Amino acid sequence: MQEGVALKSLRDRPFELLAELERRGRAVTASSATDVAQAGEWVGVALRMAGELYLVAREEAREVLGLPAPLTRVPGARGWIMGLANVRGQLLPIIDLRAYLGSGATPTSRNSRVIVVNHRDIPAGLLVDEVLGFRRFADAEFTADVPPTIVHCERYVAGSFRRGNEQWPVLGLRTLVEDPAFTEASA
Repeated sequence: MQEGVALKSLRDRPFELLAELERRGRAVTASSATDVAQAGEWVGVALRMAGELYLVAREEAREVLGLPAPLTRVPGARGWIMGLANVRGQLLPIIDLRAYLGSGATPTSRNSRVIVVNHRDIPAGLLVDEVLGFRRFADAEFTADVPPTIVHCERYVAGSFRRGNEQWPVLGLRTLVEDPAFTEASA
């Protein structure tokens, strides 16, 4: 097909119309992928804890779940360990992230979510107030600044992204789950 075919002219030829729409869609996708690769893009999962916004790197989060039920309590475990959940036949410890950080228990609601950490050796599901989905930032929006936070997680923050008046701290889940304070789960 020739370049710049008017879609209106293909109204009575559905196959050619679909082919032209596909060609245009592929052209747009290819050009936007090139723009992103040139600009440098970081993608993370946005979440809310204690009214504050945070990000975790997409590659550090395996999946996002609703709070599994039932949870089996673990005798002798620290208070921030809510229990074990059976997720598709695998046992997953569910940790109240705010409680672990010393900022009180996370109130559970229909918006509460569990972020499953993508770590080969340490299975963990972290309960947060809400997951807001993916957020994309240009590499130029990153700053090494670690803003003060309500939940006192600065030791796990690996910088932040700044967009307009908003600052999004980046939680390092790998750093968090490998911390000896996290792995010492017995009370």
